[in-house]
Amino acid sequence: MIEKGLKIAIIGGGSSYTPEIIEGFINRYAELPVKELWLVDIEAGKDKLEIVGNLAKRMVKKAGVDCTINLTLDRRSALKDADFVTTQFRVGLLDARIRDEKIPLRYGCMGQETTGAGGFAKALRTIPVILDICRDMEELCPDAWLVNFTNPSGIITEAVLKHTKIKCVGLCNVPILMQKMVAEMMEAEETDIFVHFVGLNHLVWGRKVYCKGEDVTEKVVDLLVHDIQSGVKNIPENEWVAEQIKDLNMLPCPYHRYFYLTDEMLKEEIEAAKTVGTRGEVVKKVEEELFAIYANQDLDVKPKQLEERGGQYYSDAACTLIHAIYNDKRIVMPVNVRNNGAIADLPENVVVETSALITKHGVLPLNTGRVETKIRGLMQVVKAYEELTIEAAVTGDYGVALQALTMNPLVTSAGIAKKILDDILLENKEYLPQFQ
Repeated sequence: MIEKGLKIAIIGGGSSYTPEIIEGFINRYAELPVKELWLVDIEAGKDKLEIVGNLAKRMVKKAGVDCTINLTLDRRSALKDADFVTTQFRVGLLDARIRDEKIPLRYGCMGQETTGAGGFAKALRTIPVILDICRDMEELCPDAWLVNFTNPSGIITEAVLKHTKIKCVGLCNVPILMQKMVAEMMEAEETDIFVHFVGLNHLVWGRKVYCKGEDVTEKVVDLLVHDIQSGVKNIPENEWVAEQIKDLNMLPCPYHRYFYLTDEMLKEEIEAAKTVGTRGEVVKKVEEELFAIYANQDLDVKPKQLEERGGQYYSDAACTLIHAIYNDKRIVMPVNVRNNGAIADLPENVVVETSALITKHGVLPLNTGRVETKIRGLMQVVKAYEELTIEAAVTGDYGVALQALTMNPLVTSAGIAKKILDDILLENKEYLPQFQ
């Protein structure tokens, strides 16, 4: 018998994704009795919080569920005695993302919000904030689970697990989209598909793909290199090099295009920046349209237009994960979790993105052992870059930051890394006190 309802705090509650997480909690209410939902934001996001919060209230009212929606700028009141906390915030808002995309492009490097130098800048701004949130959690809700989908999700999750006592698991929508793509390819239900994911956030491979118990990895790879697209909104769908992917015989994630097709992707980014704008500039326009839709007092469901935002299914995955932990469902999901020896080629204390068993006792990654040389090298280099990025964000050490950026495969040299780093520090000065 359920004694009390759950209290969940959503940090970054004014996000355009919030209607999706509200819908997810409504759909699972019978088994996941969320009685208090606290949407938290900062002063700069107050107007968006009001708009999306009022839509959330209309959605809950229409669904007829017993759940109170609270809107607040006071994070501590939202965190007090929370059972779960989700994080979906962006330090510096979309203007910071646009800078992250434009700075590397000045120097002929990839400008993307979560990978390369752009993801590095985002991590430097975000890590001090997430650690501050965790200090509040340690005081106000020490037993709560933190479900992080603030990007770069793997790096942020690792920072939390290395530097706090909070139980934390990270999420990404990319493996979910990959699973959906495979189901479409195989003309099967999603429940018929199992993909064993191995790697890092935004650098994850479907190492084995099964449909109804049959290994269909080779078949899926063959379909992928011919005519099936990824369906990830924020990544151009450049064609893979068929021979390379077929020899790999694994399902690459859409973000592998940045590493496997760097020249083509960079050319496309430079052209887009000159014409339609960077992805951040495009998203800014999409968000303005979305919030105009959200403000309609007659709207009381998640609007279809949210799917154009990119990042869809993040929030639904968060609801599935919380549901699985709370009810000890023991399902397998792709998540960002402490390695603990699951991938033998990486340190035990780093975060990996892999298929894991979700229980109320913890999130347990499936054992992979050693991985193929074809993916090992890139994975190890990117992980070393991530480890140094976390150290730089925590310590504010310029030298460590420069080493991290120099190591990143999408940055061309130490000289270029120094120029990019200096611009990042200058243009993000108000968000990077650790470097002052």
